[in-house]
Amino acid sequence: MAEQKLSPAEERFERARRTVGFVLAPLVTIVFLALPTTLDSSQQQLAAVLLGVVVLWVCEPVPIPIGGLIGVAAIVMMGVMPVDDVLAPFGSSTVFVFIGAFILAQAMLRHGLARRFAFRILALPGVGRSTWRVIIALGAVTCVLSAFISNTATVAMLLPTAVGLLSVIAELVRRQQPEGQDFDPLRLRVGIALMLVLAYGASVGGLLTPIGSPPNLIGRELIEEATGARISFLEWTTAALPICALMFAVLVAVLILLNRPEIKQLSGVEDYVAAERAKLGKLSRAEWNTLIAFSVTVTLWITPGIVALVAGNDSAAYETISDRLDEGIVAVLGAALLFMLPTNWRQRRFTLTWSEAARIDWGTVLLFGTGIIFGSLLSNTELAQRVGSALANTFGLTSTVALVIFAVLLAVVVSETTSNTAAAAVVVPIVIPIAAASGIDPFIPALAATFAASFGFMLPVSTPQNAIVYGSGAVPITKMIRSGVVFDVAGALLIMLMLPVMVALTGLG
Repeated sequence: MAEQKLSPAEERFERARRTVGFVLAPLVTIVFLALPTTLDSSQQQLAAVLLGVVVLWVCEPVPIPIGGLIGVAAIVMMGVMPVDDVLAPFGSSTVFVFIGAFILAQAMLRHGLARRFAFRILALPGVGRSTWRVIIALGAVTCVLSAFISNTATVAMLLPTAVGLLSVIAELVRRQQPEGQDFDPLRLRVGIALMLVLAYGASVGGLLTPIGSPPNLIGRELIEEATGARISFLEWTTAALPICALMFAVLVAVLILLNRPEIKQLSGVEDYVAAERAKLGKLSRAEWNTLIAFSVTVTLWITPGIVALVAGNDSAAYETISDRLDEGIVAVLGAALLFMLPTNWRQRRFTLTWSEAARIDWGTVLLFGTGIIFGSLLSNTELAQRVGSALANTFGLTSTVALVIFAVLLAVVVSETTSNTAAAAVVVPIVIPIAAASGIDPFIPALAATFAASFGFMLPVSTPQNAIVYGSGAVPITKMIRSGVVFDVAGALLIMLMLPVMVALTGLG
């Protein structure tokens, strides 16, 4: 498959966008600092810096993580708060959850365990005989893997598999074309469906667990700080599972209806999958070790939730277990096992080396950390409370339903223009004080904003996974926008309708 390259017009737009960011970010900051407002000094300085950072995130004159670090440095240098207070949230347990999970995911990718799982699902009886079954299976694999591996890494790993499947299907379609008719394998509707189920399925699957997507951990941390309600790994997954399952069903329906495959019955896909599985061979010692480390980690993550189900959230046993089995500690312990389980003891070779582990996406870790910092600063300076009160009065957000709708729509809009992590860091700290100003329990609206922050289906720049599949050349921008708009609306409605129900049924909050 050929790679999609930016057209000259798109390249000019990207250069202009970055150039505008270089000029607009400091200009917005300086202008807001000079404006007469009713904010106190620290609030106005924080607001000015955050506005500049948002411009950096949207226009990307510098990498998105660097934009966040520039903002943190500016906040300290302007004296908004002491440096130790500003940087303290970066040392939270949640950051270590992220680092440990990334290292575990790196081992799964490095040793091919995730790829093996993908081909095992695609090899299920009957899957390779029908186009819609292949689309569903590929999407389901993506969902499950992205619940534990970063969405971007999942899509990058599965893209060659999707391209291989598409090449087999494209050859079948070509054979059915009349003699002499033009045929472009990069413009097949089935190719659009395959690629988009990969990108969008990763976002849906990322909602399934707290570690599935950075917005989940940011939102959960901010919600726990604001409400005092602890959300365990098991509780989150239990509440999210029905939502994700229904959202995936809607996703498949939307993609197949909007991009009806040119062919229904398939031949050759099963042979392709069988050949790829044969290349993988038997489970290696490194794969077994990775599976052991991953299983131990997940087991310890869900243990406090099981204790809560048996003994209750208020029991001494739950308090003790949840404190001892802190998710951040469990994550780094599970990651550490990869450096202790040998693949060749005589040569002292272990499952993962530090040079391999160091290849995790540190940029996302930095962005995640700065997101938590900004959320904490918005709360500590009471700027979020001021903004929340103003928005509550302006839009008349006096009920839980109205605030949930507002939170979801705001998060979806913001996530279309900047990273999902940044969207959660900006939107959730605003939603919580709006709820407080209106006398509403912030738990459901803030959790709805957290879920909606993982959206961003319209444009290649909305999420890295969108950009990856767009780069395959099989997804025209107009088709991505059309499918993305429909799924944005459908997903937002599902969150608004189902999240309050699942929170009530599972006893969260």
